Amino acid sequence: MAESLNDKVVLVIGASSGIGHATAEQFAQQGAKVMASARRTERLLGLQEKLRSEGSPIEIHAADATRTADMNRLAQETTKKLGRIEILVFATGTNTPDRAMSRLNPDIWAMMINVNLNGAYYATQAVLPAMREARDGHLIYISSISGLTPDASGASYQAAKRGLVGFAHAVRLEEKENGIRTCVVCPGMVDTELLEKRPVKPSAETLKLILQPEDVADAVIAVAKMPARVAIPELQILPALVQ
Repeated sequence: MAESLNDKVVLVIGASSGIGHATAEQFAQQGAKVMASARRTERLLGLQEKLRSEGSPIEIHAADATRTADMNRLAQETTKKLGRIEILVFATGTNTPDRAMSRLNPDIWAMMINVNLNGAYYATQAVLPAMREARDGHLIYISSISGLTPDASGASYQAAKRGLVGFAHAVRLEEKENGIRTCVVCPGMVDTELLEKRPVKPSAETLKLILQPEDVADAVIAVAKMPARVAIPELQILPALVQ
């Protein structure tokens, strides 16, 4: 039987748009105590006001996932305001129009690895000590189908997303004896702002068929509701009619 998320302390990183935004919203609507974080304060304030008006208040904290100090401070503030972090959702991600090897350069590469992969480590190392002490915790990472299957998303994006898959599995194997679970969610094409960073945006016909952020958030919620005896290490979620 699925467990209740009521009063669970959930930290969502990357909550200013897309999958992270939808995930923070759904956790709040499930009665969880949510800390929503991202770099864009104005977006977080908008989400907070919307949920407050609907009777699902959340806390917000602006932070940059590529900065270790920001992630450490975020974990501390979440614990101070809401209590021990029980669920972490890392939904931060980006891509670049300059994804082809003919245009990719070391600065773009470093940015892509920092945002998509290093940030996941910085966030994880910030929350793990308290989870170990409590012998309980659930770490959910949003990767991409690009992390499993070669596609046209570019070398830096695929390297980072594949790295995130490997990182999630490694953490699970190391920490399972401490009662800590991980899940890496690998969505196909989702209608988010990330599509604006494609060299060519999908057609209107394609956009009608692809995933919505809420679809991925639904999957995250389903994973989070699994009882402690259940681990879902990896989950693919794809548009039914678009490859």
